[in-house]
Amino acid sequence: MYNREAAVAYAHEWAYKRNPRYLNFTGIGGDCTNFVSQCLLAGGAPMNYEKTFGWYYANASNRAPAWTSVQYLYNFLMKRASIGPRGEETSIHEIEKGDVVQLSFDGVVFHHSLLVVDTGIKKNSDHLLLATHSYDADDRPLSSYQYAKARFLKIDV
Repeated sequence: MYNREAAVAYAHEWAYKRNPRYLNFTGIGGDCTNFVSQCLLAGGAPMNYEKTFGWYYANASNRAPAWTSVQYLYNFLMKRASIGPRGEETSIHEIEKGDVVQLSFDGVVFHHSLLVVDTGIKKNSDHLLLATHSYDADDRPLSSYQYAKARFLKIDV
């Protein structure tokens, strides 16, 4: 069972610093999906050690693409593997703490992963608060980002 509160607590703890157990990918492709993967793991998502198509991190040179890549994480979540986190696209109105938001700045390719740390009462872009790396933030409203498209991913384990 996915512990949303544990994922959010991890996000708050590490939003403005780096956990030394993981390589910091800022400057070499971005650290946002690495951070979100760490949060999912903290929430109880088990690693899937399937080479190439799994979701795991052993060290900087032994990790699945889904651990650090926006699109690969999306692909992994959508395939709903029997081991590891699973996801499905949902609306902003169905999103919960511990879920994932991915942003496209050009309307074509998704470039940024963020963890939902609070939804607010109205569950809209002004009240949806996010934590992320690369552009480090915690409790940042979705409405403060300039983006062309957003996808909302409901997490299940």
